[in-house]
Amino acid sequence: MRLLILLFTLVPIAEIYVIIQVGQAIGALWTILLLIADSVIGARLLAWQGRSAWGRFQEALAAGRVPHREILDGVMVVAGGTLLLTPGFITDVVGLILLLPPSRALVRRWVVRSIQRRGRFARVVVRTYPGRSGPPGPPGSGRELPPG
Repeated sequence: MRLLILLFTLVPIAEIYVIIQVGQAIGALWTILLLIADSVIGARLLAWQGRSAWGRFQEALAAGRVPHREILDGVMVVAGGTLLLTPGFITDVVGLILLLPPSRALVRRWVVRSIQRRGRFARVVVRTYPGRSGPPGPPGSGRELPPG
């Protein structure tokens, strides 16, 4: 919670400071044009990398693999695209790191190691029962789960 409060107060202040500094260095009009251009480029990168991540997700499902890597990539692509669409230069750098595949792979490795180190992960087991279609239903519906 403290981290979120810190992020939501310090990041906007830092962004405003950097925008002012860039505006003083290259001029207000060029700064605004640069912010608009990086948002447009970010939208294109988001669409391109989003389609790529979705394709890899579908390939993993078709191959019968659990798409854990692809899901994490998808989350990072959405987060990176959101940061690129947000006006500011600091968020743009972080967004690019999350959107570009080589740096995203490094971030993914760091996230996975961090989660494993903390031990905060869950294992989901999905069981299917032959002859039954759809999810289990309430007792007496004929679609309830067998005991045990």
